[in-house]
Amino acid sequence: MEDPFRAKRYHQTRRILGLLSFLLDVSVLVFLLFTGLTVALRATAESLAASPPLALIVYIGIFGFITKAVGLPLDFARGYWLEWRYSLSNQTLTAWVKDQVKGFLVGAVLAMVGVQCLYVTMRRWPDYWWMIAASVFVAFFVLMTNLAPVLIFPIFFKFRPLENPLLTQRLVELARRAGANVQGVFEWKLSEKSKKANAALVGLGNTRRIIVADTLLAHFNDDEVESVLAHELGHHVHRHILRGLLLQSTATYLGFFLADIVLRRFSDRFGFRSLSDFANLPLLLLVATGLSLILLPVVNAHARAMERQADAYALHAIPSASAFSSGMEKLAELNLAERQPPAWIEWLFHSHPSVEKRLAFARRFSATYNEPGEVMKPTS
Repeated sequence: MEDPFRAKRYHQTRRILGLLSFLLDVSVLVFLLFTGLTVALRATAESLAASPPLALIVYIGIFGFITKAVGLPLDFARGYWLEWRYSLSNQTLTAWVKDQVKGFLVGAVLAMVGVQCLYVTMRRWPDYWWMIAASVFVAFFVLMTNLAPVLIFPIFFKFRPLENPLLTQRLVELARRAGANVQGVFEWKLSEKSKKANAALVGLGNTRRIIVADTLLAHFNDDEVESVLAHELGHHVHRHILRGLLLQSTATYLGFFLADIVLRRFSDRFGFRSLSDFANLPLLLLVATGLSLILLPVVNAHARAMERQADAYALHAIPSASAFSSGMEKLAELNLAERQPPAWIEWLFHSHPSVEKRLAFARRFSATYNEPGEVMKPTS
């Protein structure tokens, strides 16, 4: 069994680095806003590009470079040094740098598209921009959920059809019983980057597919792989993707509504020329960050409830609860999980119940049911 003190130190360090990264991001936004540097950057962008859309691209490029450069040391500490320090990474420094460059470029393209849409709505419909922009962003979330498995994931990971026909058939049948129409089962080459393991049901509609990490296949037997996927299918059965999108949509509309109020009240204070002055981007991001921080405990509590439902489905769907428990033990070891974090840490930061709580639930299930229960049908 994994050393619990080692896991505790890993997660404590990870939380500290995450908190420092968050505070640094906020500090950069506050600095840009209160020093007037964001207005100066807008003026520079406009001097280099004639039209507002082109000037916005220049501004986003400068803004993104500044924020990435300032945050890079902590990104390195959290994403590379810490993972190697605790023997969780297989990634070379060169490969990590390449991923950072790819991530920056992909993020820049998506950010430019999103921000262009945002300021176009501000210019054309200043009275209703927040409703229109929120609707566009919600549609974008749905689109990316559909396209990410075929457009985004392959940029960072390699995939190939699972070469074990018996396991493939077993997983496809498990998905069929859950009412999930999948387009294939793929081996996810996670070992090129990490020793951690996972499996997932990703995509929507014609991109719905099962992905299983090669690290999972290397350490888990077929029953345990099935138990991990059964948990993921539990999210499908209970409509958790839809519920997550609804929650995200609600937060998006609320965030844009609050942003409209803040911009109208404080634009003069910070020297913005109008609602559609893209120099106000740091203020918009601060509003979004503040709302995300306030909602974090609620979002995580909702996520933990969904994870418990998915666990319950998995235990009903697989032949033996022992495969669920042994799979959970292996995941905890491979992923260096904090098996029993302090209650306040779990409440504030964790989107999953602790490992010990999930194992205790499996034991109670085994004591209640001698045989697996009926497979649950999708709920509304």
